[in-house]
This record gives sequence, C-alpha cells and structure tokens, in this order.
Amino acid sequence: MPRMSFIETSRTCLTTKYATFSGRARRSEYWWYSVLYVVATAVIGGISWAAEAPLLSVLLLPFIVPMLSVSVRRLHDTGRTGWRILIALIPVAGPVLYLAGMAVDGVPGANQYGPSPKADD
Repeated sequence: MPRMSFIETSRTCLTTKYATFSGRARRSEYWWYSVLYVVATAVIGGISWAAEAPLLSVLLLPFIVPMLSVSVRRLHDTGRTGWRILIALIPVAGPVLYLAGMAVDGVPGANQYGPSPKADD
C-alpha cells in the first residue's frame, strides 16, 4: 500500500478509524492527520477569537479523539506502547521526545500490535 494521501488520511481518521486504538499507523497517516488537526485548530480558533465566541472552540472536540487514536497507532508501529503518548506531558523535553518518536520508521514486519502497514509495498 503506497503512502496515504491527505484526503485518504482525513477520511480514514475521521470515519473508519475514528476511535481505533489498536493496530498500527504509517508515518504518512500520522503526519497528514496532524496537518489537518493543526489547520482545523488554527481556523476554528481564529474564527472563535475574531468572533469573541470561545464556545466555537467546541467544534474542535471531534478532532481530538482521532488525533489520540492515530498517535497511539503510530506508537504501536514503532513497537512502543500507546501509553508512551503521556511522555508529551513532561515539560520542555516531553514534546521533543514525543515528536522524535513519531518521526522514526516503523518496525518492519509484524509486531505485537499487528502486521506492518507497509506489508503490501
């Protein structure tokens, strides 16, 4: 299976794998959804700020669960437990370690979290 496109990633993360915390996710799936998440946050946050309507930020809630689930699946692809997402809560160094973990290539072949998403390549 070739890299996931932005559209394919958005569709997958927001529908079929909305709250799927098992399995594995390729780097492209994680990073494309991260782009969507940042853009949605900027747009909705900007509109909310400009309209002076902080409740508009409630529109971001549907994007949070898929961000968490794709992050856990990405950690699974690298052979790490999903609980490792909590490392991002450590001040200063945590987010750096978290992003570095998301950037590494996945474990080739199957691991304890399932078959490699690159198996069809």
